[in-house]
Amino acid sequence: MKARLPKEYQNRGANNMNSMIKQAQKMQAEITNVQEEIENETFTATTGGGAVEITMNGRKQVQSLNIKPEVVDKDDVEMLQDLLISAINECVKQIEDTSEAKMGAVTGGVSFPGLF
Repeated sequence: MKARLPKEYQNRGANNMNSMIKQAQKMQAEITNVQEEIENETFTATTGGGAVEITMNGRKQVQSLNIKPEVVDKDDVEMLQDLLISAINECVKQIEDTSEAKMGAVTGGVSFPGLF
């Protein structure tokens, strides 16, 4: 014997599926837009009271690096290395925090591993 659903319930699953697909496509477009927006932003970090300043884009590519001459000391290369590392790490953290916040707004806080 074959079960039959009332007419108002027939094709309901297909409508739900179409709705979910449209929502997923909309979210995908929004994610792409946010990713492009972040990639085109610039992020700047300074260390050592402004002795080192680095600017990166959202793709984590260094755009500029400024080092004040007074911080360059041939007898203390380690200090300059530490300042550079700190500035780079801070800039990368800014990019990741911005990405996480903007993507979270689009995805409703749901994380998609490998996406961002």
